[in-house]
Amino acid sequence: MTPRVIAEIHLAHLHANLLALSRRAGSVPVLFPVKANAYGHNAALVVKHTTDWKVIWGFAVASPEEALEILPLTRKPVLLLTPPAHEDAVQLAKMGVRLTISSLEEVLYLPAGSRIHLKVNTGMNRLGMRPEEVVRIAQTAQHRGLLVEGVFSHFASADDTHPVSATRQLEMFKEVKFGLEHAGLPGLIYHISNSAGVEAFGADAGFNLIRPGIAAYGFTTRPEAGLELKPVMRLMTRVGYLHTMQPGEKVSYGELWTAEKETRVATLQIGYADGYPRSATGHVKARWGQEWREVIGRICMDQCMLDVTGLDVQIGDYVEVMGFDEITATQLAPHANTIEYEVLTGINARRVQHQVVLKE
Repeated sequence: MTPRVIAEIHLAHLHANLLALSRRAGSVPVLFPVKANAYGHNAALVVKHTTDWKVIWGFAVASPEEALEILPLTRKPVLLLTPPAHEDAVQLAKMGVRLTISSLEEVLYLPAGSRIHLKVNTGMNRLGMRPEEVVRIAQTAQHRGLLVEGVFSHFASADDTHPVSATRQLEMFKEVKFGLEHAGLPGLIYHISNSAGVEAFGADAGFNLIRPGIAAYGFTTRPEAGLELKPVMRLMTRVGYLHTMQPGEKVSYGELWTAEKETRVATLQIGYADGYPRSATGHVKARWGQEWREVIGRICMDQCMLDVTGLDVQIGDYVEVMGFDEITATQLAPHANTIEYEVLTGINARRVQHQVVLKE
């Protein structure tokens, strides 16, 4: 079927972003987050095309379903970042998925041979054992035959202009590492830096791995860090209908926009059910060729309207509504009263066809 909406995934941008982030963190490899359908970029497609990249150590996901989707696509480690149900954890461990462990209880029901990463709560207060519990839980896990592969934490506010609390978290994590090594547990993999951590602290928080999510997909959390990141996705939608409005006629729900002159209108086949935010109504443009035009009237569930007066637009043409360079998620997000993460992860995988762009 002819796609209504196409998401072009620019692999060269993604690779360049990962290399830049790795270099900033001291040239350590990346535990690449592909949760939430790779931030809307299509996890299966992304993993399939990146699994052989040397910069990637493994992939991080947020649900058992995500782990099972990508496990057949890669030989590299897959880490589940959130706690599954007990019975699911046993099955996943037997299949080779790395599991995040936040408590002694989780250690006690896992089978011997399970590979685990211990999550330490250094201040995020979402998941994780307290720092003073880490050595005991690690030793118990090893005694029960579990393979303690890694130890990690997560920054809560490394994107602050003055990351005081993140600095505190970093020092706490360093103390955890020191304690484990002096308790006879050397050689573990340590990771704490998300995108903001990489940009704020660089190699000081690089340890053995980094986990840059939003930055890998092209969006900085700290512009002053100077990383030249490029968006990885461009969103295109098909022109489904063309008509001419007369002066005084109104368009879409609520009749928010009125034609002041004869206006040629293209009905685009994208709406908020596809992830194009309704709350951006009245604030966005779209590009046909090199020409940017106003999206007029309220954005609907499945469609929106574009002023194409004077352009040779035809039914079946594709129009860019989110780009690699202009009208990126960074520009869309404020108009939707949200952040880039929500714009990207809101892209509906069932309604959007993802395609790979290999060009430089």
